[in-house]
Amino acid sequence: MSAAKKPRVAMWIATGFGLGYLPVAPGTWGSLGGVFVAWFLAKGQRLRYEYDWQGPRLLEAQPEPWALAMVTLVLALAGVWAARKAAKFFGKSDPGQIVIDEISGQQITYLPVTTSLLFPGGWKYVLLGFILFRIFDIVKPPPARQAEKWPHGWGIMADDWFAGVYAAVLLWIIRAVGWLG
Repeated sequence: MSAAKKPRVAMWIATGFGLGYLPVAPGTWGSLGGVFVAWFLAKGQRLRYEYDWQGPRLLEAQPEPWALAMVTLVLALAGVWAARKAAKFFGKSDPGQIVIDEISGQQITYLPVTTSLLFPGGWKYVLLGFILFRIFDIVKPPPARQAEKWPHGWGIMADDWFAGVYAAVLLWIIRAVGWLG
């Protein structure tokens, strides 16, 4: 009987390039990886300048919302594939080392407030989005807990997608009513 070949690419994706191997709170580290991805995408921004006799003046700087949406979709689909392969390799239904679900769910959290990552006070939304996502990921309100039972990597990913949606809605409401300035 031969040992199962390690699916290296799937393992790299599933473990968030190794974040899942950190010994304490790998899910939190995975969420922080998701924050970094969102921050990185926000830096790939659209700049608009006005020119006059004094030279260029920055009028607008905002991230391309489609970039975060596309990366979120790619992470979600790649995550299902990688989570399925990694779970099979680990021999568990949802091993703690798999953190691509947290990275993907954290992206969903930031979709409605992408531009706030660059505005004054934007760090408050980034931090609050991280905290809200972690709370909803841990509590798993319906249908997140039920989604964990879905097969083939979908369950590993879907409960975090629901947590991301809950966090995104709450973060959007907080931003809309101006509670953080």
